[in-house]
Amino acid sequence: MFDSIVRCICWSALGATMATLSACGSVDNASNRLVSMVRPYKIDIVQGNFVSSEQLAALKEGMSRGQVKNILGTPLLTDIFHADRWDYVFTFKRQGTEPQDRKVTVFFKDDVVARVEADPLPTEAEFVASLDSGRKSGPVPVLEMSPESLKASAKPEAVAPTPSVQLVASPPVVYPPLEAPAR
Repeated sequence: MFDSIVRCICWSALGATMATLSACGSVDNASNRLVSMVRPYKIDIVQGNFVSSEQLAALKEGMSRGQVKNILGTPLLTDIFHADRWDYVFTFKRQGTEPQDRKVTVFFKDDVVARVEADPLPTEAEFVASLDSGRKSGPVPVLEMSPESLKASAKPEAVAPTPSVQLVASPPVVYPPLEAPAR
C-alpha cells in the first residue's frame, strides 16, 4: 500500500513537471512574438554644423575668416597641421531612414577664402521638410482675430473703486532676535 502511494506521488510529480515544462515552451514562444513586435525607441542623433545651399552660395573667394565664421558658424574641425582649412561636417541619424552625411571644406590662403569644396547640400526648406517625423498635422489654424473677437477679449477700462470701508494701517510686527546678543 505504501508503495502504491509513493508511486502515485511520483507519477503526479512527473506529470506536473511535464506540464510546467510544456507551458514554459509556449510562454517562450509568446514572449518571442511580443519582443519581435516591440522595438526600442532610438533618439535622433544630430552632430556637427548644418550648412545649407543658401549659406554656401553666400561664400565668396576673398572673404576673411571672420566673414566665413559669421556665415557658416564655428567649424567643427580645425587642424593645427592644416591651419589653412576649416571642415564643416554634419551627420543626422534617425530611426528608419538613411543617415545624412555632408561635408564642406573651406580652404584659405593668406587668411582669405581661396576655394570651397562641398557635398551636394539641401536648401533650408528641404532640410526642414526632411525633419518631419511623419506626424499627421491637421489644418493650420487661423492666427488672426476678427474685430468682433478683439472687442470681446478687450479688457474694460479700469475704474477706480470707491472705498466703502476706511482702511487703517496696522502697527508693524516686531520679532525678537534669533540669538541672544553676545556679551
